[in-house]
Amino acid sequence: MQPFHLAIPVIDLEKCREFYRDVLECSEGRSDSHWVDFDFFGHQLVIHQKPRNDFPKEKLASNPVDGHDVPVPHFGVVLEWEKWEELAQKLKNQNIKFIIEPYLRFEGKVGEQATMFFLDPENNALEFKAFKNIDQLFAK
Repeated sequence: MQPFHLAIPVIDLEKCREFYRDVLECSEGRSDSHWVDFDFFGHQLVIHQKPRNDFPKEKLASNPVDGHDVPVPHFGVVLEWEKWEELAQKLKNQNIKFIIEPYLRFEGKVGEQATMFFLDPENNALEFKAFKNIDQLFAK
């Protein structure tokens, strides 16, 4: 699998740098005064500092999925089951506020998965998920 590249805007570069480096434990790569590269679970995430007035003042949109309001847009990673459980516990221990608490989605159905949603310091929504059977990732 080839790594993806995602660049997201942030206002407070240092606050977000600390979140991705210290909370999610992403190693830092190259950086400049207005951007920072991270190894985001094997993928390249870049946070780019933008002025506050460049940000829309809209509320985060959502779509209903399995009885929850899933924030849109969002991004994240599909982890191995044990890694997902470890991350969920670590985030709980750090008192991260979840949009959707860690739970089992589509239980007993095709695509059954563990999932959780939370925000970074700039309100970018993240989802981390895991499948006991990774073959269910794209199953219908």
